[in-house]
Amino acid sequence: MSDSAPRDFIRDIIHDDLESGKHTRIVTRFPPEPNGYLHMGHAMSICLNFGVAAETGGRTYLRYDDTNPGKEDQEYVDAIERDVRWLGFDWETRLTHASDYFAALYDAATRLIEIGAAYVDSLSADEIREYRGTLTEPGRDSPYRERSVEENLELFRGMREGEFEDGQHVLRAKIDMASPNMNLRDPTLYRIRHLAHQQTGNDWCIYPMYDFAHTLSDAFEGITHSLCTLEFEDHRPLYNWLLDKLEPPHRPRQIEFSRLNVAYTITSKRKLKALIDDGVVSGWDDPRMPTIAGMRRRGYPPAALRDFVTRAGVTKKDKLVELGMLENSVREVLGATAPRRMAVLRPLKLVLTNYPEDRTEMMSAMNHPNDPSMGERDVPFGRELWIEQDDFMEDAPRKFFRLKPGGEVRLRSAYIIRCDEVVKDEDGSVVELRCSYDETTKSGSANSDRKVKGTIHWVSAAHAVAAEVRLYDRLFREANPNTHEDLASVLNPASLETVDARLEPSLAGETAAVQFERLGYFVSDQDSTAERPVFNRIVTLRDSWAKLEKQALQAATGG
Repeated sequence: MSDSAPRDFIRDIIHDDLESGKHTRIVTRFPPEPNGYLHMGHAMSICLNFGVAAETGGRTYLRYDDTNPGKEDQEYVDAIERDVRWLGFDWETRLTHASDYFAALYDAATRLIEIGAAYVDSLSADEIREYRGTLTEPGRDSPYRERSVEENLELFRGMREGEFEDGQHVLRAKIDMASPNMNLRDPTLYRIRHLAHQQTGNDWCIYPMYDFAHTLSDAFEGITHSLCTLEFEDHRPLYNWLLDKLEPPHRPRQIEFSRLNVAYTITSKRKLKALIDDGVVSGWDDPRMPTIAGMRRRGYPPAALRDFVTRAGVTKKDKLVELGMLENSVREVLGATAPRRMAVLRPLKLVLTNYPEDRTEMMSAMNHPNDPSMGERDVPFGRELWIEQDDFMEDAPRKFFRLKPGGEVRLRSAYIIRCDEVVKDEDGSVVELRCSYDETTKSGSANSDRKVKGTIHWVSAAHAVAAEVRLYDRLFREANPNTHEDLASVLNPASLETVDARLEPSLAGETAAVQFERLGYFVSDQDSTAERPVFNRIVTLRDSWAKLEKQALQAATGG
């Protein structure tokens, strides 16, 4: 294992297994169900499964858990593959489906019947739940539990041949209805579903349950370490029971780790789909969604997501991770790579009354203050400019160092100006600032070092590109929205604000992430057109939520 690789309890186990010779090659799998888009919790699993294999010269399967055809769709399959590749991982030729093993799984189920470890049950779903018992009361044996091997085989063949209706029979493992572990109370292995499957069509009308298909698929593929989240810890005894009974040539080991729970987000596919269905968000790739598709559209770099997963760490203990940690990873990546540009989100007109009306000059601006290799660009400058509304205050406090009546500021990469007059409309709102410029203070000139306390950005009104800019914020206003079934009650009404911005001309047609100077990081959205660019705010320059989030997390976790 590489010295630069992260270390955690799973990697320690793998290291020991390689050192002892128990395994010579590590084989893992990422097994998503194609019934929705992947979210940041899946990102943890992707990075872990592909990561530990790559670090040790092993290999990873991308295996679809396609055992529930009623909820699966090719759209989700395509999205999953796109997301895994975007994160920087490749399964090469190891793309498989649980449905690839339907025949082998059927044979394995038949073998369980033959050795008296499974039976066909004819109780209804409600009756099975009733017979199952509770956490404090043992279950009861089904009246069909002692059917003969011959009768069970005949009924199971009939299920396979489509002789019965949905729900008429199920195949159950025969384990222990009094077990304190509910997963061992004769769990269902197969159910009847007369539905076409996206891979197998109408070849099958019975489909295996997840625990059965997952365990044996691991065995068939030679998986060495089956890495699951903590909710599967109580399923591990069933995983091992199936391996004990069927004795496949290869025996994988299941290891559980904690889910990646991130503050101010949800990762339930059911709840995420409800947000779409209710029109709260525009789709699975809405930039406010915690899906990988949403984060990609918002402009998060894949390197930032990988870094965040590493920082969050692989542990055995459930925890709620600050969303600010992810945002800081994004800032660090973009801070080093994103070129700088000027844009005005809430424009206020500024006129330089002593600047020639018919004059335009080009100002030289660095593309990145800390990376000269990114070079410089020319930005047009003229008599009329746009500045941010927030950069002017008529009744300014003493320590307000931006523009105010009679005050001076430097225009970034240009001149020092003074505000001489404020023009208002009938309602008393400021509509225009009339200023004068000091032509001796142009950046790079002999007098450019004249000091003023404030520097603001600007865009030439004559050359500005009008654009829609979407200012995204957290979708929820509570740190742990998962505790609320009624998500509408904890939605953040300010999660999206759309403004009519003005951009410097170099941003026309820009597709890479950029920093709008003094404002944040932004990226062009897929809704952009040549006539109307659309930019998404990826993240602000500073974490304005940090203190609030820390307090909210302490309240949510009792810390």
